Amino acid sequence: MSPQPASTSSRAIVWPSVITVISAAILIGAEVFGAAFAGGWALAILFGLDDTAAHILQAVLFGIGVLIMVAFIRAAQRIEPFFKRA
Repeated sequence: MSPQPASTSSRAIVWPSVITVISAAILIGAEVFGAAFAGGWALAILFGLDDTAAHILQAVLFGIGVLIMVAFIRAAQRIEPFFKRA
């Protein structure tokens, strides 16, 4: 037995919503990852870190940026659903 009941309705992709969310994610992603790179570089100079530490700091900020983008896309999907029941 399957734990989920069989779905008799099909799901259609709502392309305008998908394109809107992807476009916003590209724009916001460029800002988030650019800020992570520049912020890591600036903080490394501020604290007098060497190149290796600067790259590690940038990687950490980049990881935080990935978490921000995942949260953004999940929230945007609630507002602009990607699928609708046909």
